[in-house]
Amino acid sequence: MKKGKIISILLMIGIFSLIQGIPVVVDGVTQEEMKLEEQRVLGWKKERDTFLRNHPRSPLLPQDKRNFKGLKYYPFNLQYIFSGRIERFVFNINNPKYYATFLTNKGTNKRYLSYGKFRFTLDGKQYAIEIYKSILSDTLLVPFKDKTNGKETYEGGRYLDAEVLPDYKMVLDFNMAYNPSCAYKEKFVCVLPPRENRMDIEIRAGEKNFK
Repeated sequence: MKKGKIISILLMIGIFSLIQGIPVVVDGVTQEEMKLEEQRVLGWKKERDTFLRNHPRSPLLPQDKRNFKGLKYYPFNLQYIFSGRIERFVFNINNPKYYATFLTNKGTNKRYLSYGKFRFTLDGKQYAIEIYKSILSDTLLVPFKDKTNGKETYEGGRYLDAEVLPDYKMVLDFNMAYNPSCAYKEKFVCVLPPRENRMDIEIRAGEKNFK
């Protein structure tokens, strides 16, 4: 079944369910939570545009700032929102697998903590993506590549941020996938997605190419 038909069916079910007072669940997320998530994504986009346009640390070049009218995104799509439990990696600090070493666009290495794995199902097929945590932050990082890279999205891959919810659950929302800073200015150092997170599928959600 095509994505458009799936979305139409889900919207129809959602309207009926709201009338009946029944929450709809898609991959563990209710209809009410979906609405809140869409509002959250919209707010995130506005904040990102404001940062790139006005902040001193914006990666945009001066000439790009002058002409900046906002980033380009795929339409919000609930099919790309997944909720579930993280399969935690529990390594001893002396275990080499405790750390994940990423190659950067500058040929250097950057180290993160290997946090866990998250599984999701898209178009009837199951995928797994690995999650990392900054040594200095509790925010989770999900760098990934997919088959839109180099065509509709940045060739070097995109990132997702997430947070750990109670009982080690998380929401993976590809509508909030974004380009690393080096997509706008080459001087920035960006980690490259690891082999484990290179997916043989198009993720048609989130930020598109800047130009």
